[in-house]
Amino acid sequence: MGRIRVLSDQVANKIAAGEVVERPASVIKELLENSIDAGGTDIRIEVEAGGRRLLRIADNGCGMIRDDALLAFERHATSKLSSVDDLNAIATLGFRGEALPSIASVSRLVLETREEHESVGTRVEIAGGKLLDCTEMAFPGGTTITVRDLFFNVPARKKFLRSEQTELTHIASLVTHYSLAHCDKAFTLTHGGKELLAVTPVMHLHDRVFQIFGGDTLEDLIDLGSHKTMLTAEPEPTPFRISGYVSRPQVQKNNRNSIFLFVNGRLIRDRMLIHAISAAYYNLIPPACYPFALLFIDCDPAQVDVNVHPSKTEVRFRHGTFVHDLVRDTLRETLIAARPAPSAPMPVSPLFVAPGLHAQPVAELPYSEFTQALEDMRFDEARNVLPGAPPMAVEGFGRQSFPDANDPGGPGLGYSRAQEYSLRPPPGAATRFDFQGAPLTFDRGEGISPASSDPLRLKVPDTHAGFPPGLSLEASQSMANIAELRVLGQIYDSFILAAGPDGLWIFDQHVVHERILFERNLARQAAGRVEQQRLLMPIVLTLTPAQQVEYDRLAADLAAAGFETEPFGNRTIAVKAVPADIEQPAVESAIYEILEIAESEMRRVSVDDIRRGIAASLACRAAIKINTRLDASKMEHLLRELSRTACPMSCPHGRPVALRYSTRDILRSFHRI
Repeated sequence: MGRIRVLSDQVANKIAAGEVVERPASVIKELLENSIDAGGTDIRIEVEAGGRRLLRIADNGCGMIRDDALLAFERHATSKLSSVDDLNAIATLGFRGEALPSIASVSRLVLETREEHESVGTRVEIAGGKLLDCTEMAFPGGTTITVRDLFFNVPARKKFLRSEQTELTHIASLVTHYSLAHCDKAFTLTHGGKELLAVTPVMHLHDRVFQIFGGDTLEDLIDLGSHKTMLTAEPEPTPFRISGYVSRPQVQKNNRNSIFLFVNGRLIRDRMLIHAISAAYYNLIPPACYPFALLFIDCDPAQVDVNVHPSKTEVRFRHGTFVHDLVRDTLRETLIAARPAPSAPMPVSPLFVAPGLHAQPVAELPYSEFTQALEDMRFDEARNVLPGAPPMAVEGFGRQSFPDANDPGGPGLGYSRAQEYSLRPPPGAATRFDFQGAPLTFDRGEGISPASSDPLRLKVPDTHAGFPPGLSLEASQSMANIAELRVLGQIYDSFILAAGPDGLWIFDQHVVHERILFERNLARQAAGRVEQQRLLMPIVLTLTPAQQVEYDRLAADLAAAGFETEPFGNRTIAVKAVPADIEQPAVESAIYEILEIAESEMRRVSVDDIRRGIAASLACRAAIKINTRLDASKMEHLLRELSRTACPMSCPHGRPVALRYSTRDILRSFHRI
């Protein structure tokens, strides 16, 4: 007897379900796409228990006759393809004919439908892939599909589902995406009777963005208009059209959750397009941040292959390089033409502006990107100033490389990739090596001491494990002796310079304070002693559906962190009290950042991880900021408090707290040893 046999339809459908039905949101995606393809203009989604117990989607589309309703549950039965040539120009969201049989094979499904010209409707009931009933019924029109007990007959798959809130967040995010892509349709999403999203048909994308994200978000967006470009590589020129909205550079997200990509109305995830968006914002936002982008690409269906992934979330362009460059250049040109600037001008430090150059408003970067901002140092306008002046002797900041103007991945700044520059201060400006009025003197080469009593003698041990010459990360036990260091002063009003028996230390004052506040926040949360400040007027925040789900999940953790909040209408919350360390202007961004962190990490973090993320976010917001001059007592206090922390080597986000130039390295650099 032969070994090869044809699988039964039941087994084949379950295998297909493993590819198509990953989680409850996958079911909603397939059914939602069918409703849109059917011409539905009023689509209602109902969910219970995060989709485990119930998923129902109803539309007012074209509906089906009895024969089609039964045939729809056969594998590869579809009304959207008829020949092989149709695969080369797919204009519908669904086309394979695998969704309904796959979903029905792992759930208890009921289909109710009526075609417009039929006098009665049809009800089809299937459980685990087996047809249980097919009867006529009175039905107003359109199609309603009810899915209960997802994965009831595949316990191994059900076991891998995430929490109710996590699954609901995926569903809310998905419905939000499709509501943005189809402004002419009404969408309603409810969970357990609670309305998460309700939008009515509108004429313009501008109005739909306002419905979902609110007016504050809309003010920070730039309309791309409608950019049409002809692809001439084909025998006949083929048009590509790009439209949508992108955010101004001061809007900086910690993850990609605010990037919405659509190709011919299809929601996709595409690394090439995300790279193109990041390239457009090169040198406008920090590398670790992402913008808000609502991007629509419309082209001839023959120019894009949507049949490259079982869930149809990935596409492949016939001319990928052309599309990448088109997106990058369109967004970059729009940003430059709009000359986006913050709503309130930020002060510019005189250290960063050379004489003869006009001081431009500088957007305040998120505090969580403080170190990255200092690495960039905002020196774009100071890179070529005062060619005759000697360079600053700060090796870590003096040498930067810029992209080539002709490099397709660069912003066209006009610098070759190998070109370097040395930062030079304006004439007469202090180099900010403020040693509290005590000039440094050299004592016969044996050590360095301030011109005061009680000199600090630097001793070189006979044996030294050592670091390579130059600044190096310090992760040794000497971090425990931070309190014994002698504070010398500040560099750029941002770094604390200190000396000790083992060398010269440079501390990032923001990161130092951040580590201190982070551990203090965790301790206060654990003890239930978080200090609050009540607001004179509550701050009202508008949330997206996904953020609303995360808020419901994190309300108790926000309260433990010091936030007093309460629901204030549909997808709106009122903030009445905040942690004492947070300034009122930072409250809104802090809460949004916490919700975004939770949403991006929801697949893999525990409750403790979420609480640590909240503590880290609040510490970043409250920590000492860039360009803050500190007196000697404050700097000494910071180092003493840092020495008492459990992990003084890095901030909660993993950035280093201090750099050390060892005594041996200093002497070797001067050829003393």
